[in-house]
Amino acid sequence: MPEQKSIAQIPEQKSIVQRLAGFGIAALCFGYFASYIPYSMMTKMITKGLCCNLGGKGLTGFEIQPIAVLGSLVAMYAFITAMRWWKHCTHSRIFGLNIPRPQWFTFLSGICTAGQIITTTLAYTFSGISIVFAMLLMRGGVLIMAPIVDMVARKRRRHIYWPSWVAAGLSLAALIVAFAGKAGTAMTLVAAIDIALYLAGYFFRLFIMSNYAKGTDAEERKRYFAEEQLVANPLLLLALLAAGLYGSHIGGTGFLSEIWRGFVEIPWQGYFLFIFMLGVFSYGTGLFGSLIYLDKRENTFTVPANRAASIIAGVIATYLLAIIFGEKYPGVHELVGAGLIILAIFFMAYRAAIEKRTAK
Repeated sequence: MPEQKSIAQIPEQKSIVQRLAGFGIAALCFGYFASYIPYSMMTKMITKGLCCNLGGKGLTGFEIQPIAVLGSLVAMYAFITAMRWWKHCTHSRIFGLNIPRPQWFTFLSGICTAGQIITTTLAYTFSGISIVFAMLLMRGGVLIMAPIVDMVARKRRRHIYWPSWVAAGLSLAALIVAFAGKAGTAMTLVAAIDIALYLAGYFFRLFIMSNYAKGTDAEERKRYFAEEQLVANPLLLLALLAAGLYGSHIGGTGFLSEIWRGFVEIPWQGYFLFIFMLGVFSYGTGLFGSLIYLDKRENTFTVPANRAASIIAGVIATYLLAIIFGEKYPGVHELVGAGLIILAIFFMAYRAAIEKRTAK
């Protein structure tokens, strides 16, 4: 008779999540990278009229927001429900039911996240600004503030290792090089305000996260993530609805009217599924990006890891748009900036090697 193994001898089968966890932050960076390529490409395609039989006349950034945010909202609830992370949230008992709710700091972080969702999508819709240039501005700005957040977040101080400083410096150089090119002259006031709001939201979000969530406690990180997500997309969708309703009341052709059209006209014109999936990929970037930031290591390490993945994805997306649709290829300054970001990756890898060696 064949030898039978006892239950104790049978090796435990690891789940997909457990297997991915073995790759650590590298798996999260790959997920962020894989989500960002379709997200950035689809945003450019729908706003430049390169798809959905638009004939070169694209939708505006505000017109696509309602459906895109809805897609992100559905993806968020699906993920947290599938992972059973609602149980990690703070709960209040209302009418005999345990209802998940945010704490005050996760509520504020959720507001910042909502701002990042809409400003990121809008940044890829401005005329004359390529995906790579927009990404270098947004990513470079966050890279600059990463060591500042590490220094001012006093509740949980972290040592900043020298490879992280070098990676941040290279990222700053990439930002300067990108701005030196022709794309820098295409910046409009609206685009500058959008980028400024994006960066302000990121500063306060990283500051809150650094003080209340970055640590070794996995339960604490899951609670922070779930509560933050509980606020961000629902709040943004409600804010868009309120803005759209006001726009329908006052009339005119401004951005408020465009938001209203995104609710009442665009869903019935054959673009719904495309924009909805754009929102799903948008949530993918937010999901993997947030989990990268919640890593226990200093922001001066985790922020470059996140930003590097998106810069490479942006370059690939820009080349794909150029090859498939005849759009412009990245400029020399943009490619040099992306090269500096890639160089920063090697220093981050060295930083990870140092930590692994000292842990032994």
